[in-house]
Amino acid sequence: MSKSNFLNIRACVFDAYGTLFDVHSAVDKDRDRIGEQADDVSNLWRAKQLQYTWLRSLMKRHVDFWQVTGDALDFALETYDIDGSDLRQSLMNAYLKLECYPEVHAVLKKLTDNGMKLAILSNGSPNMLQAAVDNSDIGKYLDANISVEDVKIFKPDPSVYQLAVDQLEVSTDQISFQSSNAWDAVGAASFGFRVAWVNRFGQRRERLDNEPHAELKTLNELLPLLGL
Repeated sequence: MSKSNFLNIRACVFDAYGTLFDVHSAVDKDRDRIGEQADDVSNLWRAKQLQYTWLRSLMKRHVDFWQVTGDALDFALETYDIDGSDLRQSLMNAYLKLECYPEVHAVLKKLTDNGMKLAILSNGSPNMLQAAVDNSDIGKYLDANISVEDVKIFKPDPSVYQLAVDQLEVSTDQISFQSSNAWDAVGAASFGFRVAWVNRFGQRRERLDNEPHAELKTLNELLPLLGL
């Protein structure tokens, strides 16, 4: 990890799900109702959610992330033979109120206090992102809350990353991009961002042409990387 890759950074852009917000906190709220399969349901829900974004992008059959999230949940519930429209509705509602990770507030405040522009750049639909931001009370730190719906294709399409450049009016190499998703980190690095991969889950690096410039365990490690 080299700090030299993060010199002259003027903006920090964050992926939302898995990076700022804990996607598995949705299932936690209904863990007792789901039972011993709760973790399996949560993991499959997330895996299919991502798979459907990639497949829809390749097929050029875009729908918003709310529908993708519901379709993925239906797949997971059916896989584990779990019935109940009320449970489905509860889980979907919980996705609008995901918990943010413990360090998020302090890190965003420190970055804001040091004059950094901040934004979310996410696959999430505008309503989903706004709900998560409001629930976690982090909107006061953000200059932009950017959804792929502006271009109607999911990450890692380069046009998604270009949205941050355009809306923040900062050059590509002056943006530090943070994501917990290894594939997203590679996509952002390929686009030209300085990328800090927040490897919360101990993933392996992707076998692709580009790599993130730094690997962090939590967002706390971003501050010294930026010299703060």
